[in-house]
Amino acid sequence: MTRIRTVCVYCGSSTGARPEHMAAAEAMGRALAEAGVGLVYGGGNIGLMGAVARAALAGGGQVTGVIPQFLVEREAMLADVQELVVTADMHERKRIMFERSDAFVALPGGIGTLEELVEQLTWAQLGRHDKPILIADLDGFWSPLLALLDHMTTEGFVRPGLEAPYIVATTVEEILPALERAAPIIEAMMDAQEGASVEQF
Repeated sequence: MTRIRTVCVYCGSSTGARPEHMAAAEAMGRALAEAGVGLVYGGGNIGLMGAVARAALAGGGQVTGVIPQFLVEREAMLADVQELVVTADMHERKRIMFERSDAFVALPGGIGTLEELVEQLTWAQLGRHDKPILIADLDGFWSPLLALLDHMTTEGFVRPGLEAPYIVATTVEEILPALERAAPIIEAMMDAQEGASVEQF
């Protein structure tokens, strides 16, 4: 890894119905630690998010948790991380997570995970950042969303040349190499979009 120093991981604050997702979250944390890439995440100690952070810490990785005050108890804030930021609200939380991250990964999760992912896709489409965004379609979890994004394009709501720049991986092992490869591609796509009129979806 050269360009990617920190990765923001979005994922569920619950464990989900399939143990494979918890195993994947743990594998993601280990992979970040082994690669010397810092983890930025939502600060909790429960669900997939807690599994990612604990695995990264166990592997000697650097972890930054960002959590709003009202979720400190609800998501059982993980106090063992090297850097813990408690914010006033969700907007500040998302801004700080964005600022601290070189790339974004969406593991399986719920509505909150979806909202965080779509926000990054929106701002990338609007030319507000060129950081790689990776959808980890583990065991087909995000396949319905990927189909919907294709449907939006087919229906003309995402115009040619103004697609939201995301990449897809189907295994944890593919994630970090894919992010590194995507960095120059994303930059080239953003350069090509300069000067184009941008339509928000």
